[in-house]
Amino acid sequence: MIGYCAMTEQFHPTDLVRWSKLAEEAGFGGVMVSDHFHPWVPSQGHSAFAWALMGAIGQATGKVTFGPGVTPPGYRYHPAIVAQAAATLAAMYPGRFWLGLGAGEALNEHIIGEYWPEAPTRLDRLVDSIAVIQKLFTGKVIKHKSEHFNIESARLYTLPEKPPPMYVATSGPIMSERTGKLCDGIIMVGAGEDRVSNLLARFEKGAREAGKDPSTMPRLMQIHVSLAETREACIEQAVREWPTGGMSFPKQDIRNPEDFEVMRKLVRPEDFRNRVLMTPDLDEHVAEIQKYVDFGFTEIYIHQVGKDQAAFIEAYAKDVLPKVKWPAK
Repeated sequence: MIGYCAMTEQFHPTDLVRWSKLAEEAGFGGVMVSDHFHPWVPSQGHSAFAWALMGAIGQATGKVTFGPGVTPPGYRYHPAIVAQAAATLAAMYPGRFWLGLGAGEALNEHIIGEYWPEAPTRLDRLVDSIAVIQKLFTGKVIKHKSEHFNIESARLYTLPEKPPPMYVATSGPIMSERTGKLCDGIIMVGAGEDRVSNLLARFEKGAREAGKDPSTMPRLMQIHVSLAETREACIEQAVREWPTGGMSFPKQDIRNPEDFEVMRKLVRPEDFRNRVLMTPDLDEHVAEIQKYVDFGFTEIYIHQVGKDQAAFIEAYAKDVLPKVKWPAK
């Protein structure tokens, strides 16, 4: 399945609802909604509340699956509130909502004024959040006491018939293996073949150790693309609209859009290679998607960095979606 990325940092939520509906009509099978409090750079200009937007997308569409790509529990969201929000959307839109989780970035999470921890602590906090959410999805009264969270007599009363699948965004081998053990699927962002192979191997190892069949578990990939009329326009658009696509260094500890604005001055077009696909040739887009399908990814979500989302959706519907070859079921 090929899905559409609804980027809350870049666009007004009303437009994202309209484009999500248009994407469904064009043959996209899902919507991945970014969950940000701040945009990456001030010029992107938006930071809509992803959970309100997802409710609207669910209402405006009829069959696409959708979920956050991704929500970080444990900072601006307590995991109990994430569980409640996810259960509500899953109850309203049965079989369509999935819960995407991640370790988070200081850009969005520092706003609560707490110490932003180092990466190992962030991963431990994510794992602890997953445990809390899974307990609440049982519908039982739960108590939870750990290094990170204390929960006293909490119960979810509005529940779906079946808990929504839980996927985790991972970029390192340790969390990839934990994801295979603990959750239903994995989310990645486009990367080199060796790295993807390594992370998938660790994911599969964790799944097998937990008694699961990794071949049946969803694997989601997000790809950033810049589609315009010429190759030069594609490059210029990527640099202007999505400067973080050219920042290969870790970004999790940078706090403010204004800091990214300063850093964007260091970004050069060559920095986007292998990070954002910048080409007007739609056959090259097909080849990029096909590469990840052949790796075993079951859902590929496309983020067009440019502003003309309707033209992108139309072009993909005509010349990309029909050409991607999926394995026989």
